[in-house]
Amino acid sequence: MSKDGIRALILALGLTAGAALAGAQKYEPLSDSVKAQLSKTVADSAVEAAFADAPEVQAWLSVLSQRLARFIPDAEYRRDFLETVHYEATRAGLDPELVLGLIEVESGFRKYAVSSASARGYMQVMPFWVDLIGSREQNLFHLRTNLRYGCTILRHYLDIERGDLFRALGRYNGSLGQAQYPNAVYAAWRKRWTTGVLPASFQPAPRPIKKGG
Repeated sequence: MSKDGIRALILALGLTAGAALAGAQKYEPLSDSVKAQLSKTVADSAVEAAFADAPEVQAWLSVLSQRLARFIPDAEYRRDFLETVHYEATRAGLDPELVLGLIEVESGFRKYAVSSASARGYMQVMPFWVDLIGSREQNLFHLRTNLRYGCTILRHYLDIERGDLFRALGRYNGSLGQAQYPNAVYAAWRKRWTTGVLPASFQPAPRPIKKGG
């Protein structure tokens, strides 16, 4: 096998391993008021990219683009991806770097990833959400749509759990109360995506994680 072929195989195996913890949000009935608010939040609209002109954001994009290159080789698409992550995460009151850690664990940055439970796309969003709070023409494999839903859902779970990120991540993954998934997201977030370049819009103090707790 050629060197390029070996590198491709290693990358493929790495992406598969990265997606090993992809889970599935579980359907829970929503009150009319919550449903209306979530529906309003996921309503499609163009990403406002003006923020990217700020020097501190340019620095953030530069640092993260280098780190993300092994997952998304195309430089133009990689920048669009990072701008969209930053916009949608900030819009939802989340740390964009936390969202990158979640995406790594959920899908290994594979746009068309589908889990065994049918969760879709970068943030592994379950299709029932479209019926519940969206509209049928919304495509969960579309970059902005997937990130809009994923960030909205995580924000919803954070609100339910009163800011407890450990439990909110468990809900997101369908593994509430188990430590493996939050541990993996925390690890990816801290080791690969935290930059210190751009002030985080959301910085919860991670609670100590105990097995099964």
